[in-house]
Amino acid sequence: MLVRDGRVGVEVFLMERSRVGMFGGLHVFPGGKVDLEDHGAGWGSLSSGPDDAAASGHLGTESGGLGYWVACIRECFEEAGVLLAADEAGVLLRLHSPEVRDRFGVWRDRLNAGESGVLEEMCARENLRLATDQLAYVSHWITPVGQSKRYDTRFFVARAPAEQEALHDGHETVESAWIRPETALSRFAAGKLNMISPTLKNLESIAGYSSTEELIEAKRAIDPSTIPTILPRIVRDDSQPPESNLWEEVLDVVGRGGRPYEG
Repeated sequence: MLVRDGRVGVEVFLMERSRVGMFGGLHVFPGGKVDLEDHGAGWGSLSSGPDDAAASGHLGTESGGLGYWVACIRECFEEAGVLLAADEAGVLLRLHSPEVRDRFGVWRDRLNAGESGVLEEMCARENLRLATDQLAYVSHWITPVGQSKRYDTRFFVARAPAEQEALHDGHETVESAWIRPETALSRFAAGKLNMISPTLKNLESIAGYSSTEELIEAKRAIDPSTIPTILPRIVRDDSQPPESNLWEEVLDVVGRGGRPYEG
């Protein structure tokens, strides 16, 4: 979840996916799957936040946790054109001129084309480190049992760099906008935005804050071991007549801190 300070409060960047695929037509945050290269050993020295042990501890995994932070930044750059990266002095990347924007546009195009090793090459040639310290881990969702494709998904929130413009890629996502979480929730209730539970609940979790600083600090203060693992379950709505064939979604908490309940 990319957020920024708007004129009347916190805004979040939402994109509409193309009509193709499992999540076609949905309004979503930037994101995608963790690639094998996101787990590369070099990211420990090419990122400014937690090392793999600390990241894995946050997620409740034995190893490989840093790959989620790397994937989050990579996917955000690929899908939204926003790169959370900083120079050796810790100054966040500024896309402040046409020449710089064009240069990083080429890096983005190469990433979206699926070239191997591009993100690491970009960091080395541009003297950048991924600003993984800017991310706050906020939630953990697993796709319901029985779906043809299932995902074990982590959500993060970060403040968008001031001198970068977020924009959908025109392929996987076809529209985008900055919007207050409260407004997005109201539009969903009115049938004007198409979203699923993970998006809705994460929007609810960032609503009501007066500034991005307040929001990010509040999320960083949460003990990651207390973050619930949520597994939705689709069940028949017993409150309706059997012939109605209506179903409802139950959000089961099946673990905390990335660790499932036993027993």
